Amino acid sequence: MVERQEKPELSEIGMSLYIGIDLGGTKIAGAVWNAAMLSVEAQKTIPTQAHLGPDEVIERIAGLVIELGKSVGLEPSAIPGVGVGVPATFDPDEGVIWLIPNLPGAWYGKPIIAILRQRLGCPVYLVNDARAFTLAEATIGAGRGANSCVGITLGTGIGGGIAIQGRLYLGLTGTAGEFGHHSIDMYGPPDGAGNPGGWEGIASGPAIAAMGMKAVTQGITTKIGELVGYDLNKITPEIIARAAALDDPVAKRILDTAGFYLGTGIANVIIMLAPERVVIGGGMAQLGEWIMKPIRETVKQRVHTVPLDRLAIVPAALGNEAGVIGAAIWASQQGQSA
Repeated sequence: MVERQEKPELSEIGMSLYIGIDLGGTKIAGAVWNAAMLSVEAQKTIPTQAHLGPDEVIERIAGLVIELGKSVGLEPSAIPGVGVGVPATFDPDEGVIWLIPNLPGAWYGKPIIAILRQRLGCPVYLVNDARAFTLAEATIGAGRGANSCVGITLGTGIGGGIAIQGRLYLGLTGTAGEFGHHSIDMYGPPDGAGNPGGWEGIASGPAIAAMGMKAVTQGITTKIGELVGYDLNKITPEIIARAAALDDPVAKRILDTAGFYLGTGIANVIIMLAPERVVIGGGMAQLGEWIMKPIRETVKQRVHTVPLDRLAIVPAALGNEAGVIGAAIWASQQGQSA
């Protein structure tokens, strides 16, 4: 005889519902994450309106949390935890912002966690957005099932994270995974932190776009310029990939070069950390095999200390939801360990 299971009370369901926030330069995404069912129950995206300043952006985050909570029957004080993913460095103990490069205003020293906790009346936890991406992919995405997983986000910059047995390894100040700032070319251009030859200064989206701009300004015959009406500001990695798809040799060479630099950086990460899975995400991951093929080829040429037949380099699986899901998972883990 099968024992009848009682329907869980609303309060029991509520205790497994966490809210994740992903703060971006143009939009703030939010989602309600069911930690028991490993599913998204509700989600919404609003404009950041960053030009209005940090206080207004933080208030918009609070408003989105309140709205999402009410959509599943939770008042703010009843939410067991809110995770906020930010494109920033911060004090992991105090929840105070140090640097948000892509948001205008006086963010330095802003106690975002204290403000949100007072406004909402519930636990709030801060996590770097690339670390949130890694945690989500390691938990339910392309890294699921791997004992160790490295996430790498390729976009305006290069970020990442390290997950071991489903938990983030953060290092001393929460910055473990800032792969974009390790040097690839000692005499190369500086990265966003001013480090000469830093990985993101050579292989990020803007760096790849700059290769296309250089080819056009030098008068080299290429479809890259044609596709944007010779407006240099419109040249992006996606435009270069479109030109490559039209069999443009210059565009193909640029993507091969970018893939070589990306593969070199990933090879370094693999040699240092020997993970079971490397998950590639971010805007440039949408370039598909134009980038992934030279990455894999370069890794094969350069990695000799890790058995590559036991390691997989794979594209991310969760798309734009990874950030909010990872932030919510982070909140659930912090609540459990509190």
